[in-house]
Amino acid sequence: MTQEVVLQGGGPFTANDELDAQILRAHPGYVAVLPTAEAFENPDDLVQLSVAWAKRLGITTKLCAVYSRADAREESFAAMITQSSVVYVVGDSPIHLRSTLKDTVVFDALAAHPCVVAAAGSAAAMCDPMVDPRGGAFALGLGLVRGVAAITESEKWPDERLQRTLSLANTSVAEIPTGAALIHQNGTWSTHGAVVLHGPLPTN
Repeated sequence: MTQEVVLQGGGPFTANDELDAQILRAHPGYVAVLPTAEAFENPDDLVQLSVAWAKRLGITTKLCAVYSRADAREESFAAMITQSSVVYVVGDSPIHLRSTLKDTVVFDALAAHPCVVAAAGSAAAMCDPMVDPRGGAFALGLGLVRGVAAITESEKWPDERLQRTLSLANTSVAEIPTGAALIHQNGTWSTHGAVVLHGPLPTN
């Protein structure tokens, strides 16, 4: 199966309309919105942004309200993902996203989906290794993309923190600012916007 994984730097439902429109034209159908990584913040605000975004782009969304591991074990949520055209994984906590989804039916559905778009901390979690935004160190990620780590919302990172993360890296690293994206499809990489790459991208 060919899987497209789009790692957006930030600004889900606000800063990526041009790229989102391109993706959605190629994958007609409803979009599953998975705000798991925002569970401890205010997911309702993010969901409301998705509603306005859907109206603006003329699409249909369905909320996949997975906030806990119990939710992630629900077959109904897995089916919602499987039947969608695109999954948008959003929210700022990659640690919570990883711990919630790992080894669940929802993650299995995500891993098998033809098109996954993730933004901000959620995009970092799609990679293995994963950049932990709390301190910039590396941790185990979900692994939809391997061999490169993503620094998302990189425009907000102080230079000292960025250099520390790069000095710790034993893999390639992509700085992805808000409004930009790193895209992996069928073994091929492309970028949208001002992505900065440190090291070669993996070839598989």
